[in-house]
Amino acid sequence: MSVTFSGAFTFTGGGFTASLAPPSTPTAGWFLGGQPGPGGVSTVSRITYATDTATATVRGPLSANAYRAAATGTLDYGWLGGGSTDTSNNVVSRIMRSTYATDTATAVDRGPLSYSAHSPAATGTDTYGWWAGGITPAPASFSTVSRITYSTDTNTGTTRGPLTQNFGAFAASTDGTTYGWYAGGVAVNRITFATDTDTASSRGALSVSSSYLAGTGTSTDGWFAGGQPGYKSTVQRINYATDTATASIRGPLTVARFGLAASTDNSTYGWFSGGYTENAPAGWKSTVNRITYATDTDTASTRGSLGRGTYLLSASSGIQ
Repeated sequence: MSVTFSGAFTFTGGGFTASLAPPSTPTAGWFLGGQPGPGGVSTVSRITYATDTATATVRGPLSANAYRAAATGTLDYGWLGGGSTDTSNNVVSRIMRSTYATDTATAVDRGPLSYSAHSPAATGTDTYGWWAGGITPAPASFSTVSRITYSTDTNTGTTRGPLTQNFGAFAASTDGTTYGWYAGGVAVNRITFATDTDTASSRGALSVSSSYLAGTGTSTDGWFAGGQPGYKSTVQRINYATDTATASIRGPLTVARFGLAASTDNSTYGWFSGGYTENAPAGWKSTVNRITYATDTDTASTRGSLGRGTYLLSASSGIQ
Protein backbone atom coordinates (compact mmCIF):
# COMPACT_ATOMS: atom_id res chain seq x y z
CA MET A 1 0.00 0.00 0.00
CA SER A 2 1.17 3.55 -0.73
CA VAL A 3 -0.12 6.71 0.95
CA THR A 4 1.03 10.08 -0.42
CA PHE A 5 0.85 13.46 1.31
CA SER A 6 1.44 16.02 -1.45
CA GLY A 7 4.54 18.13 -0.88
CA ALA A 8 5.37 16.33 2.36
CA PHE A 9 6.10 12.60 2.83
CA THR A 10 5.50 9.49 0.73
CA PHE A 11 5.12 6.14 2.52
CA THR A 12 5.76 3.06 0.35
CA GLY A 13 5.60 -0.45 1.79
CA GLY A 14 7.55 -0.59 5.05
CA GLY A 15 9.61 2.58 4.47
CA PHE A 16 9.11 6.20 3.56
CA THR A 17 10.67 8.84 1.35
CA ALA A 18 10.72 12.49 2.34
CA SER A 19 9.47 14.77 -0.40
CA LEU A 20 9.57 18.31 0.98
CA ALA A 21 8.69 21.12 -1.37
CA PRO A 22 11.33 23.89 -1.50
CA PRO A 23 10.52 27.23 0.15
CA SER A 24 8.51 29.62 -2.02
CA THR A 25 9.86 32.78 -0.36
CA PRO A 26 13.38 33.88 0.62
CA THR A 27 14.96 32.33 3.70
CA ALA A 28 18.16 34.40 3.81
CA GLY A 29 19.66 37.74 2.85
CA TRP A 30 23.10 38.33 1.33
CA PHE A 31 24.91 41.62 1.98
CA LEU A 32 27.51 42.30 -0.68
CA GLY A 33 30.68 44.39 -0.83
CA GLY A 34 30.74 47.85 0.70
CA GLN A 35 33.28 50.36 1.89
CA PRO A 36 34.68 50.07 5.42
CA GLY A 37 37.25 52.75 4.59
CA PRO A 38 39.12 53.82 1.42
CA GLY A 39 38.32 51.54 -1.50
CA GLY A 40 35.82 48.69 -1.51
CA VAL A 41 35.74 45.07 -0.37
CA SER A 42 34.61 41.80 -1.94
CA THR A 43 33.16 40.43 1.32
CA VAL A 44 29.75 38.72 1.30
CA SER A 45 27.83 38.19 4.57
CA ARG A 46 24.69 36.05 4.87
CA ILE A 47 21.83 36.47 7.35
CA THR A 48 19.61 33.46 7.95
CA TYR A 49 16.19 34.91 8.66
CA ALA A 50 15.10 32.13 11.04
CA THR A 51 18.15 32.77 13.28
CA ASP A 52 18.65 36.49 12.66
CA THR A 53 19.92 37.21 16.18
CA ALA A 54 23.15 35.42 15.25
CA THR A 55 26.09 37.21 13.62
CA ALA A 56 25.96 36.90 9.83
CA THR A 57 28.30 34.31 8.30
CA VAL A 58 30.97 35.17 5.74
CA ARG A 59 30.40 33.48 2.40
CA GLY A 60 32.40 33.21 -0.81
CA PRO A 61 33.62 36.60 -2.07
CA LEU A 62 32.63 38.68 -5.04
CA SER A 63 34.99 38.41 -8.01
CA ALA A 64 36.18 41.99 -7.38
CA ASN A 65 35.87 44.71 -4.77
CA ALA A 66 32.56 46.55 -5.12
CA TYR A 67 30.83 49.42 -3.38
CA ARG A 68 28.06 51.83 -4.42
CA ALA A 69 26.67 49.01 -6.58
CA ALA A 70 23.10 47.64 -6.74
CA ALA A 71 21.78 44.08 -6.52
CA THR A 72 18.66 42.10 -7.33
CA GLY A 73 17.88 38.46 -8.05
CA THR A 74 15.71 35.38 -7.86
CA LEU A 75 15.23 32.71 -5.18
CA ASP A 76 18.34 30.92 -6.50
CA TYR A 77 20.74 33.63 -7.71
CA GLY A 78 21.78 37.18 -6.94
CA TRP A 79 23.19 39.67 -9.46
CA LEU A 80 25.25 42.70 -8.44
CA GLY A 81 25.93 45.40 -11.05
CA GLY A 82 27.59 48.77 -11.48
CA GLY A 83 29.38 50.61 -8.69
CA SER A 84 33.01 51.41 -7.95
CA THR A 85 35.89 49.01 -7.30
CA ASP A 86 38.81 51.01 -5.86
CA THR A 87 39.92 54.35 -4.39
CA SER A 88 40.05 56.16 -7.74
CA ASN A 89 36.27 56.78 -7.75
CA ASN A 90 36.01 54.89 -11.03
CA VAL A 91 32.70 53.50 -12.29
CA VAL A 92 32.01 50.10 -13.83
CA SER A 93 29.35 48.22 -15.76
CA ARG A 94 30.47 44.86 -14.35
CA ILE A 95 27.88 42.30 -13.27
CA MET A 96 28.69 39.50 -10.79
CA ARG A 97 26.39 36.57 -10.08
CA SER A 98 26.23 34.56 -6.85
CA THR A 99 24.67 31.09 -6.69
CA TYR A 100 22.99 30.81 -3.30
CA ALA A 101 23.23 27.00 -3.11
CA THR A 102 27.04 27.23 -3.43
CA ASP A 103 27.57 30.62 -1.84
CA THR A 104 31.00 29.74 -0.46
CA ALA A 105 32.29 29.90 -4.06
CA THR A 106 33.53 33.13 -5.62
CA ALA A 107 30.85 35.02 -7.58
CA VAL A 108 31.22 34.77 -11.36
CA ASP A 109 31.40 37.65 -13.84
CA ARG A 110 28.50 37.91 -16.29
CA GLY A 111 27.69 40.18 -19.23
CA PRO A 112 27.88 43.90 -18.34
CA LEU A 113 25.21 46.55 -18.01
CA SER A 114 24.70 48.79 -21.04
CA TYR A 115 26.29 51.74 -19.18
CA SER A 116 28.79 52.41 -16.37
CA ALA A 117 27.82 54.21 -13.16
CA HIS A 118 28.03 54.03 -9.41
CA SER A 119 25.03 54.36 -7.08
CA PRO A 120 22.34 52.96 -9.43
CA ALA A 121 19.24 51.20 -8.07
CA ALA A 122 18.06 47.72 -9.08
CA THR A 123 14.99 45.55 -8.85
CA GLY A 124 13.47 42.72 -10.86
CA THR A 125 11.21 39.75 -11.42
CA ASP A 126 11.84 36.02 -11.77
CA THR A 127 13.02 36.59 -15.35
CA TYR A 128 14.65 40.02 -15.63
CA GLY A 129 16.62 42.53 -13.59
CA TRP A 130 16.42 46.31 -14.14
CA TRP A 131 19.26 48.66 -13.14
CA ALA A 132 18.47 52.36 -13.41
CA GLY A 133 20.16 55.71 -12.92
CA GLY A 134 23.48 56.23 -11.20
CA ILE A 135 26.37 58.68 -11.07
CA THR A 136 29.65 59.21 -12.93
CA PRO A 137 32.73 60.86 -11.35
CA ALA A 138 31.86 64.21 -13.01
CA PRO A 139 29.47 64.05 -11.08
CA ALA A 140 26.59 63.63 -13.47
CA SER A 141 23.58 61.41 -12.91
CA PHE A 142 21.68 59.27 -15.40
CA SER A 143 18.10 58.45 -16.32
CA THR A 144 19.24 55.31 -18.17
CA VAL A 145 17.58 51.93 -17.53
CA SER A 146 19.44 48.70 -18.36
CA ARG A 147 17.70 45.30 -18.34
CA ILE A 148 19.35 41.90 -17.87
CA THR A 149 17.72 38.67 -18.99
CA TYR A 150 18.75 36.17 -16.33
CA SER A 151 18.73 33.16 -18.68
CA THR A 152 21.22 34.88 -21.04
CA ASP A 153 23.16 36.89 -18.50
CA THR A 154 26.44 36.68 -20.40
CA ASN A 155 25.00 39.20 -22.88
CA THR A 156 25.29 42.96 -22.44
CA GLY A 157 22.23 44.44 -20.73
CA THR A 158 19.73 46.14 -23.04
CA THR A 159 18.81 49.83 -22.71
CA ARG A 160 15.14 50.38 -21.95
CA GLY A 161 12.88 53.45 -21.64
CA PRO A 162 14.39 56.08 -19.31
CA LEU A 163 13.36 57.38 -15.92
CA THR A 164 11.57 60.75 -15.93
CA GLN A 165 14.67 62.48 -14.55
CA ASN A 166 18.28 61.80 -13.65
CA PHE A 167 18.65 59.80 -10.42
CA GLY A 168 21.65 58.75 -8.35
CA ALA A 169 22.18 57.34 -4.85
CA PHE A 170 18.55 56.17 -4.66
CA ALA A 171 16.69 52.90 -4.01
CA ALA A 172 14.12 50.54 -5.53
CA SER A 173 11.34 48.11 -4.62
CA THR A 174 8.96 45.91 -6.61
CA ASP A 175 5.69 44.01 -6.38
CA GLY A 176 7.57 41.14 -8.03
CA THR A 177 5.50 40.85 -11.19
CA THR A 178 4.23 44.08 -12.74
CA TYR A 179 5.99 47.26 -11.54
CA GLY A 180 9.24 48.57 -10.12
CA TRP A 181 9.43 51.75 -8.00
CA TYR A 182 12.56 53.93 -7.88
CA ALA A 183 12.77 56.57 -5.14
CA GLY A 184 15.33 59.25 -4.28
CA GLY A 185 15.30 62.86 -3.24
CA VAL A 186 11.54 63.22 -2.92
CA ALA A 187 10.75 61.83 -6.38
CA VAL A 188 9.26 58.41 -7.09
CA ASN A 189 9.25 56.81 -10.55
CA ARG A 190 7.44 53.64 -11.58
CA ILE A 191 8.48 51.29 -14.37
CA THR A 192 5.91 48.99 -15.96
CA PHE A 193 7.90 45.86 -16.71
CA ALA A 194 5.73 44.78 -19.66
CA THR A 195 6.24 48.13 -21.45
CA ASP A 196 9.71 49.03 -20.22
CA THR A 197 10.68 50.85 -23.40
CA ASP A 198 8.31 53.67 -22.34
CA THR A 199 9.45 56.50 -20.10
CA ALA A 200 8.81 55.69 -16.44
CA SER A 201 5.84 57.46 -14.85
CA SER A 202 6.07 59.92 -11.94
CA ARG A 203 4.22 58.82 -8.83
CA GLY A 204 3.57 60.40 -5.43
CA ALA A 205 6.60 61.75 -3.56
CA LEU A 206 8.56 60.60 -0.55
CA SER A 207 7.71 62.49 2.63
CA VAL A 208 11.35 63.24 3.49
CA SER A 209 14.03 63.98 0.89
CA SER A 210 16.67 61.25 1.05
CA SER A 211 19.67 59.96 -0.91
CA TYR A 212 21.85 56.93 -0.17
CA LEU A 213 18.77 55.27 1.31
CA ALA A 214 17.74 51.59 1.10
CA GLY A 215 14.53 50.07 -0.23
CA THR A 216 12.70 46.76 -0.08
CA GLY A 217 9.12 45.55 0.11
CA THR A 218 6.33 43.08 -0.43
CA SER A 219 3.75 42.50 -3.15
CA THR A 220 1.67 45.42 -1.79
CA ASP A 221 4.04 47.99 -0.26
CA GLY A 222 7.57 49.36 -0.48
CA TRP A 223 9.67 50.57 2.48
CA PHE A 224 12.50 53.11 2.07
CA ALA A 225 14.75 53.86 5.05
CA GLY A 226 17.74 55.92 6.16
CA GLY A 227 19.67 58.29 3.94
CA GLN A 228 21.11 61.79 3.66
CA PRO A 229 21.29 64.78 4.13
CA GLY A 230 22.49 64.28 7.67
CA TYR A 231 21.93 60.84 9.15
CA LYS A 232 18.36 59.60 8.91
CA SER A 233 16.51 56.87 10.80
CA THR A 234 13.31 57.68 8.87
CA VAL A 235 11.27 54.85 7.37
CA GLN A 236 8.85 55.75 4.56
CA ARG A 237 6.23 53.42 3.11
CA ILE A 238 4.70 53.52 -0.37
CA ASN A 239 1.40 51.74 -0.83
CA TYR A 240 1.49 50.44 -4.39
CA ALA A 241 -2.27 50.60 -4.86
CA THR A 242 -2.28 54.35 -4.04
CA ASP A 243 1.21 55.25 -5.24
CA THR A 244 0.24 58.75 -6.37
CA ALA A 245 -0.06 59.67 -2.67
CA THR A 246 2.89 60.91 -0.62
CA ALA A 247 4.71 58.11 1.20
CA SER A 248 3.77 57.72 4.88
CA ILE A 249 6.24 57.91 7.76
CA ARG A 250 6.55 54.68 9.75
CA GLY A 251 8.42 53.67 12.91
CA PRO A 252 12.14 54.55 12.72
CA LEU A 253 15.32 52.50 12.52
CA THR A 254 17.27 52.21 15.78
CA VAL A 255 20.33 53.92 14.25
CA ALA A 256 20.32 56.99 11.98
CA ARG A 257 22.53 56.25 8.96
CA PHE A 258 23.01 56.42 5.22
CA GLY A 259 24.57 54.03 2.71
CA LEU A 260 22.76 51.00 4.15
CA ALA A 261 21.21 48.03 2.31
CA ALA A 262 17.97 46.04 2.66
CA SER A 263 16.63 42.53 2.09
CA THR A 264 13.24 40.91 2.70
CA ASP A 265 11.40 37.62 3.17
CA ASN A 266 8.68 39.08 0.90
CA SER A 267 5.79 38.88 3.36
CA THR A 268 6.58 39.48 7.02
CA TYR A 269 9.90 41.25 7.67
CA GLY A 270 12.46 43.57 6.12
CA TRP A 271 16.13 43.72 7.21
CA PHE A 272 18.13 46.98 6.97
CA SER A 273 21.87 46.51 7.54
CA GLY A 274 25.15 48.41 7.60
CA GLY A 275 25.43 52.11 6.86
CA TYR A 276 27.40 55.10 8.08
CA THR A 277 26.58 57.19 11.14
CA GLU A 278 28.13 60.25 12.75
CA ASN A 279 28.84 58.46 16.03
CA ALA A 280 32.64 58.11 16.15
CA PRO A 281 34.67 55.96 16.30
CA ALA A 282 32.29 53.33 14.91
CA GLY A 283 31.10 55.31 11.91
CA TRP A 284 30.76 52.20 9.75
CA LYS A 285 27.93 50.17 11.21
CA SER A 286 27.37 46.42 11.39
CA THR A 287 23.90 46.96 12.85
CA VAL A 288 21.02 44.86 11.52
CA ASN A 289 17.51 46.27 12.06
CA ARG A 290 14.36 44.31 11.33
CA ILE A 291 11.02 45.87 10.42
CA THR A 292 7.86 43.89 11.05
CA TYR A 293 5.61 44.97 8.19
CA ALA A 294 2.36 44.39 10.09
CA THR A 295 3.45 46.71 12.94
CA ASP A 296 5.69 49.11 11.08
CA THR A 297 4.81 52.09 13.27
CA ASP A 298 6.99 50.53 15.99
CA THR A 299 10.72 51.18 16.18
CA ALA A 300 12.63 48.54 14.22
CA SER A 301 14.20 45.80 16.35
CA THR A 302 17.95 45.16 16.55
CA ARG A 303 19.02 41.71 15.37
CA GLY A 304 22.42 39.99 15.09
CA SER A 305 25.13 42.05 13.38
CA LEU A 306 26.75 41.72 9.97
CA GLY A 307 29.99 41.06 11.81
CA ARG A 308 31.71 43.87 9.92
CA GLY A 309 31.20 47.59 9.85
CA THR A 310 30.45 48.71 6.31
CA TYR A 311 28.42 51.14 4.22
CA LEU A 312 27.61 51.69 0.54
CA LEU A 313 26.92 47.95 0.33
CA SER A 314 24.22 46.04 -1.60
CA ALA A 315 21.80 43.24 -0.75
CA SER A 316 19.73 40.45 -2.31
CA SER A 317 17.41 37.74 -0.97
CA GLY A 318 16.87 34.07 -1.78
CA ILE A 319 16.78 30.48 -0.57
CA GLN A 320 19.70 29.40 1.56
